[in-house]
Amino acid sequence: MTAPGFEEFLARGRAAAEELQREEIHVWMPGPDVFDRVTGTTTPGPPAADYYTGPARVKPIAAASGEEVEAGEREVSLHTFEISVPWATTVTERLLPGAVVDVLDSPDARMVGLRLWVTGSEFNSTASAWRIRAEDRS
Repeated sequence: MTAPGFEEFLARGRAAAEELQREEIHVWMPGPDVFDRVTGTTTPGPPAADYYTGPARVKPIAAASGEEVEAGEREVSLHTFEISVPWATTVTERLLPGAVVDVLDSPDARMVGLRLWVTGSEFNSTASAWRIRAEDRS
């Protein structure tokens, strides 16, 4: 049983977290690629799931340095981000690694167009926001 003042305290924390959510994002799961036998090319298929579009806070995790890995015969640097969306956000399916977060709008114009790949998400009944871990693979 929680103390009567705890729910009020939690509501204030969630409201404060939402004030920091200044980016607009779209979270979706890519569908399988489609191979065109005539042209011999592969194109991305339609999204398999559309999870969320709305406000969020997108911030790099300072403690995580860019890890360099090889992908597709080229070096890429992985940078970890934490994305916070309103705690009350309703998502009908569990967000799985491999989902994509696109930053659609931000007061920081350098973030617009940023594509992040989900590595995990956190659930907690006493959290101030729903948090998603993702990485920039550029």
